[in-house]
Amino acid sequence: MKHLVVMFFGALLFIFQNHGVLAEDGFMKTRGVQLVLNGVPYYGHGFNAYWLMYMGTDPSERVKVSSALREAKGHGLTIARTWAFADGGYRALQTSPGSYDERTFRTVLTRINTLTGVAYKDEPTIMAWELMNEPRCTSDPSGKTIQAWITEMASYLKSIDGNHLLEVGLEGFYGSSNPKKNPNNYPIGTDFIANNQIPDIDFATVHAYPDQWLTGSSYEDQVSFLNSWVSGHIQDAQNILKKPVLFAEFGRSLKESGYTTSQRDRMFTVVYSGIYSSARGGGAAVGGLFWQLLAEGMDNFQDGYGVVLSESSSTVGLIAEESRKLNEIRKKYARLRNIEKWKRAREIGRDRFWSGNKDNGTEN
Repeated sequence: MKHLVVMFFGALLFIFQNHGVLAEDGFMKTRGVQLVLNGVPYYGHGFNAYWLMYMGTDPSERVKVSSALREAKGHGLTIARTWAFADGGYRALQTSPGSYDERTFRTVLTRINTLTGVAYKDEPTIMAWELMNEPRCTSDPSGKTIQAWITEMASYLKSIDGNHLLEVGLEGFYGSSNPKKNPNNYPIGTDFIANNQIPDIDFATVHAYPDQWLTGSSYEDQVSFLNSWVSGHIQDAQNILKKPVLFAEFGRSLKESGYTTSQRDRMFTVVYSGIYSSARGGGAAVGGLFWQLLAEGMDNFQDGYGVVLSESSSTVGLIAEESRKLNEIRKKYARLRNIEKWKRAREIGRDRFWSGNKDNGTEN
């Protein structure tokens, strides 16, 4: 079975299907508030590693990419998110602040995979595209500028690639829909509700950094905020957007004053518990990606949030446990689908049997 890769313009995600549940390789779809792969609800668990493209271009460092992905797969992680863009320099996507090269934009979508011979836009190994990582427009807090940009760009991307899912790359901040939910009432020109209600946007994303957003506040206040942030976005995705929501970035920096591993563990637990509680009931939360995964020997990339899976810690244990729990949900849905397929096949076989007997005049 192929590994499923998810690419975003702000990042690139790989999904590893190492649990043996799915026997086919199709495009990721949405059905209501769920992600669906080959007819089975999909719940992903993974990480961010923005440096994969950077390391992959250097033959002497490429082993770190292989090592990180191997460790991730071994811990049951199913999604990796990394860069799929370049600023400045040769053939950059953003040639200068605010200026973009449409040729490069198209090149990313239509590039031929040298290993498979398939264009990215036709590659079922890719799950989804992200328009931009953490878009903001503080010059227009009304949100009209960002709303118009998302609408235009989403339509354009879908006109080139109609196979893959699309999301914005939002942090989850609210605009006029509910500004009081924002940390410190951040006015940044985006709106979790309005932006994700655009028809061409298939699922929502949320980031969570209470240690950055609530500087000066107590750790307990940050945990309380995170609880509300996670549960509130799941509820809004479920009841208002009626679309899936992916928690695409979260973590706690070891550079915080008084940092302990148990503090980071508690933050991870809040996010993971919210996702699992929703997922086991068929809700809108479809997974979480911690920031960020590092391989051994990458101290220069340590921004305070890095997790090295080979260095056993209580955090690594939490990550592996969430993998196990979400995998059990996937397997449950896969078993139910197999039962349904078996029942349909049995009914078809029975109908053919009686139809054949009737045609031969042998029915009783």
